Amino acid sequence: MTALEDLLTVQALDTTTDQLLHRRSHLPERAELATAQTQLRTLERQMGQLQEQRDELTRNEKRLEDEIAMVRDKSTQTDKKLYSGTVNVPRELTALQEEMEALARRQRQLEDQELDLMELAEPLDAQLVTLGTQRAQLDEQAIGLTARIAEEEVVIDGELADAVAKRAQAVVGVPAELLTEYESLRHALGGIGVARLSGNRCEGCHLTLSAVDVDRIRRAPDDEIPHCTECNRLLVR
Repeated sequence: MTALEDLLTVQALDTTTDQLLHRRSHLPERAELATAQTQLRTLERQMGQLQEQRDELTRNEKRLEDEIAMVRDKSTQTDKKLYSGTVNVPRELTALQEEMEALARRQRQLEDQELDLMELAEPLDAQLVTLGTQRAQLDEQAIGLTARIAEEEVVIDGELADAVAKRAQAVVGVPAELLTEYESLRHALGGIGVARLSGNRCEGCHLTLSAVDVDRIRRAPDDEIPHCTECNRLLVR
C-alpha cells in the first residue's frame, strides 16, 4: 500500500512534468512569433518582387542616361563643326543643321522616356520604404517575442528540473515490477497509470464501479495490486 501511495506521488509529478512540457511547447508567444515570421517572409517576397522591378527601371534609366550623354556629345561636336567655319558648302551646312535638329529631337525623346521611368520608379520607391518600415517593426517584434520565450523557458525548465528531482526521490520506494506496469499503463491510457478509488469512483477514468467490484477491491489483501474494472488503471484504496 505504501508503494502505491508513493506511485500516486510519482503520478502527480509525471502529470506536472507533462503539463510543463506542454506549456513549454505551446507558449502563446510561439504562435505570435510564428505569425510574425510568416508576415516577414511575405513582406520579403513582396519586397524582392518590387526590388526586381526597381532594378529593371534603374538599368533602363542608366541605359537612357548613357544614350542621352552620347547624343549630347554628338550634338556638341556637330555644333562646333557647324560654326567652326571649316564647312562652307551650303549642302553640307544644311545637312549639319538637319543633323542638329534630329539630335535635339532624339534627346527630347530620350529625356521624355527617362522622365516616364522616373515617374514609374516613384511609387515603387514609396512601397519599398513602407514595406521596409513594416519589416523593421516585425523584426523588432520577433526579437522581443524570442526574448520572452527564452525567459519563460528558463522558468519552466527550472520547474521541470524540480519535478524530475522530486520524482527520483518518490520512485525509490516503488518496486521495479510495479513501476514497469505503471509506465506501461500510463503510456497506454493518456498519461494516467494509477488513480485513487474515491468512494465507488475511479479518479482515473471518473467512472463509477459496481458495489460488488468496490467491495472486492477493498477486501483484497494488502499484497494484491487492484485495478479499475472499467479502465484497468492501478487503484489506490
